[in-house]
Amino acid sequence: MADSDRHLLLSRIRDVPDWPEPGVVFKDITPLLRDPAAFRTVTELLAGIGGEQVDVVVGIEARGFILGAPVAHRLGAGFVPIRKQGKLPWETSTASYQLEYGEATIEVHRDAFTPGERVLIVDDVLATGGTVRATVDLVRGSGADVVGVGVLMELGFLNGRDKLADVRVEALLTL
Repeated sequence: MADSDRHLLLSRIRDVPDWPEPGVVFKDITPLLRDPAAFRTVTELLAGIGGEQVDVVVGIEARGFILGAPVAHRLGAGFVPIRKQGKLPWETSTASYQLEYGEATIEVHRDAFTPGERVLIVDDVLATGGTVRATVDLVRGSGADVVGVGVLMELGFLNGRDKLADVRVEALLTL
């Protein structure tokens, strides 16, 4: 990534201290989304991560939807949302994972993927890796192939990549 692109993206990510709880510094991307040049830059860079032909882009709830849908459009691919449990109206497959403070479950429609489809997973942040790991498992469990994971930013100090050693992961920014 060009230094000018890196500077643009970093300048549009706002730190919100002590949110959603004391001690956490939340990375707010709403200023980035508001800026057409920054949003276009993120979309183009994430679309480039697929490398080979991508059939489907997966966006992880909720900010992954915002980033993943335009990436899918740019690639001429379909878009599939990965949702928190209880949010999808059709038959689903689920995967649970550990959080720092408990457990969470995500789901996808059972008919979201066709075996052999090439899938790019997109999200805003790679933190501890639990959500992305569960997403990879859901996609692969359907018979589809994960060609890569693209995230806007990786919180490197949380070592989320350790859970994803079998997947190509690219972060536009490592913080």
